[in-house]
Amino acid sequence: MSINYKNISLINDILKSYVTARLMIVTKNRSEQDINELINQGFKLFGENKVQEAQLKYQSINSFEKCELHLIGPLQSNKVKNAMKIFDVIQSIDRFSLVDEIAKQSKKLTTIKTKNFFIQVNIGDEDQKSGVYKKDLKDLYNYSISKNLVISGLMCIPPNIVDPSDYFREMVNLRDNINENLKLSMGMSNDYEIALKLQSDIIRVGSLIFE
Repeated sequence: MSINYKNISLINDILKSYVTARLMIVTKNRSEQDINELINQGFKLFGENKVQEAQLKYQSINSFEKCELHLIGPLQSNKVKNAMKIFDVIQSIDRFSLVDEIAKQSKKLTTIKTKNFFIQVNIGDEDQKSGVYKKDLKDLYNYSISKNLVISGLMCIPPNIVDPSDYFREMVNLRDNINENLKLSMGMSNDYEIALKLQSDIIRVGSLIFE
């Protein structure tokens, strides 16, 4: 498995048309060697799906303090304590009980790395996927704010279809109805160009980069 710098260059060329959009490199199942190589090439924004895997890899990386690491996978309540020590941003807030646990740990922990949170929206109302249902989004957002969580964005994984444009547009509408200043994390290897055209602030790309 190697790093495809040609694809990275192509993505970065596309990003030049979207001044504020950022590329997150998803390093799930990738080695510390790959991550160190990317850091040495100047990349700093990374995403991981699992707390334990991120702990094992990133805490042994010399330049970890220079990185911005996001959790983009589901978060179990019993992993909140560890997650808040390693991730700068947790993008997978999806239920009230998780907000309660984060608020509790925020009061107990002496060292916290996580400063910002995204709410994950189940934009396709798919039972098998994580994320808060659209009808409950505003309540979860307001509840999170009441618990002093800094909600800086919304994240989604749309249904696996050829053109998810309608789902991305719906995310924009949901965001605008709650807080127009929220960032949008949407778009992956197969649909990032569509997401960028529809106001995504962060694209999460993995498989195009590691081949």
